[in-house]
Amino acid sequence: MKSTKKRAAAAVLGAALTATTVVGGAATAAVAAPAGATAQGANSGKHVLLLSVDGLHQSDLDWYVKTHPTSALAALVGHGTSYTNAQTPIPSDSFPGMVAQVTGGNPGTTGVYYDDTYNRALLPAGTTNCAGATPGAEVAYTEAADLNQNALDAGQGLAGLPNSILQMTGNAKSLINPAALPVDPTTCKPVYPNQYLKVNTVFEVAKQAGLNTAWSDKHVAYDILSGPSGTGIDDLFAPEINSDASIAGFSGDWTTDNAATQQYDTYKVQAVLNEIAGKDHSGAQTVGEPGIFGMNFQTVSTAQKLPTSDGLVGGYLADGVTPGPLLTRALDYINTEVGQMTAAIAKTPDAKKTTVILSAKHGQSPTDSASLKRVDDGPIIDGLNAAWQAAGHSGNLVSFSTDDDVMQLWLTQHTQAAADFAKQYLLSHSAAGNNVSGSSLTVQNSGLTTVYAGSQVANFFHTAADDSRIPDIFGIVQHGVVYTGGQGKIAEHGGADPEDRHVPIVVSQGTDSSASTVTSTVETTQIAPTILRELGLNVNALQAVKIEGTKVLPQH
Repeated sequence: MKSTKKRAAAAVLGAALTATTVVGGAATAAVAAPAGATAQGANSGKHVLLLSVDGLHQSDLDWYVKTHPTSALAALVGHGTSYTNAQTPIPSDSFPGMVAQVTGGNPGTTGVYYDDTYNRALLPAGTTNCAGATPGAEVAYTEAADLNQNALDAGQGLAGLPNSILQMTGNAKSLINPAALPVDPTTCKPVYPNQYLKVNTVFEVAKQAGLNTAWSDKHVAYDILSGPSGTGIDDLFAPEINSDASIAGFSGDWTTDNAATQQYDTYKVQAVLNEIAGKDHSGAQTVGEPGIFGMNFQTVSTAQKLPTSDGLVGGYLADGVTPGPLLTRALDYINTEVGQMTAAIAKTPDAKKTTVILSAKHGQSPTDSASLKRVDDGPIIDGLNAAWQAAGHSGNLVSFSTDDDVMQLWLTQHTQAAADFAKQYLLSHSAAGNNVSGSSLTVQNSGLTTVYAGSQVANFFHTAADDSRIPDIFGIVQHGVVYTGGQGKIAEHGGADPEDRHVPIVVSQGTDSSASTVTSTVETTQIAPTILRELGLNVNALQAVKIEGTKVLPQH
């Protein structure tokens, strides 16, 4: 769950497996892929399966492979290249993390900073009289964008849920509620997630080369991965993870019970298994195995965040490295499901032409529960607003905030002076919180180590100072600080902590017969051009790759 607060305004694998242009702040409706995107043999039977195990640290994978040497995950590592010093972008959140993997770009290039943000150039959702409207709007590409966020099918209206969920449409965009979307002042039309993305994706490049594509993720707003053209993904299966789960023994959000999260993830695994077999995600139609496909897992993430679930303690043991009982069970689950997929690939005629890439959108912190400091950001923002008014200003200073283990504030006055005022306040005031046992504590400097303000934020993200998307304040938290009003989580992600960012990348090609390790620092943005390399496509067809000079992952 997010602690988003709106204020005031708002392989196969070898033998081992036998053991956009911006208009009013929104992207234009379509962006043509650059020339040279044609496949070097697009019908050569090459495939890439991309798996994101959200929350997975490199240390988690190391531990599991060491303690389970005959496991499917060990086989993947044993017949592939492991990049053991891989880093996610900042912010280390799901949306920018996944976008990075399929575009090759960081937030300053892609325009995607978080899943719930604010844009000074767009108009609020529901605006119809655009000529007289004041710009400034929340951009919530979360469950809030669903036709029905309480339904697993996001509002499609399927009977027999959750068992019928594989019948959910692969046209995820059709389940996005336009009334919940910000409005482009130029066109006076809603800005869909894919239109918000500034650059193209690997799915679009693959489509231009004549390949089929598929993906599965946790919200229909992940249609953003289809890219500015809106046509990158043929089959997007996106059951709503934050919907109400009415299943045996549990009722509530799928993320609040780890066994429920496993059940949710299993629906997506079945979709991928159907796709490996050449079917669509439902298994009902034969469409051919996709050139690019895959899914994200949420099971590890909830096992890291929940204090307890199913009678098991979440997170890590006291050393901050060894997974506790709930997380161990979650890793066992991931191993089983990855094993199912790699075994299915091994039975296909294109097994040796299939590459499996395993990584994570983000990690999670803190892993050492003794460092946990849960801080309610509400009083911090209230105090900042009060100080602003006491200084002779009218109204609140904070217009919108998104705070997890990062602090992002959009201010009502987009000036350097206002940003500097907020920075000075945050770094000079303490805040109340509680530790893992619930005992009270106090953090200094609002729980922050570094605060970027105004132009400093633009410099940090390598973007223009007038970028309408960036926050006025970007705060890096002290290790262990999680902004939350309760005691329902023991870890979070979204910031710049090393535990948020140090995730695995494993690339296991179908012809790999031994393990290789690359210890140099790489970025998860490098996954995107690597996918195209594996398919024999032009990596420079990706706009972000050309802008940032993103390199293919080194093979040695």
